[in-house]
Amino acid sequence: MRIHLTSVFVDDQERALRFYTDVLGFVKKAEVPVGKDRWLTVVSPEDPDGTELLLEPDGHPAVKPYKTALTKDGIPAASFAVDDVPTEFARLRGLGVRFTQEPMEAGPVTVAVLDDTCGNLIQIMHSR
Repeated sequence: MRIHLTSVFVDDQERALRFYTDVLGFVKKAEVPVGKDRWLTVVSPEDPDGTELLLEPDGHPAVKPYKTALTKDGIPAASFAVDDVPTEFARLRGLGVRFTQEPMEAGPVTVAVLDDTCGNLIQIMHSR
């Protein structure tokens, strides 16, 4: 068994697609119309057949309170591995990304947390 798909709830699929591709560097994998929304996934360019991230519309009534509570408590909705957190932090900050937590070492990992502009906190991390 392996993870094939996971998702983040986004308040604007088009803005999310731009952020996750143009800023974070993922590539679009699937885009299928589903009513007024889309089945919209991105993947790492390093693993195009790997785990897909669904940019899922946050229209369900349970989602906004869930997202609000996570963000208020500083809990990331997802965690992405990077090779070097300080380098990626500097690159993303240079692109105007807002971080809620600067790079921090926590035992065997270095982490930072960013705002994805679509209602989520996202952690970037590197494990030694």
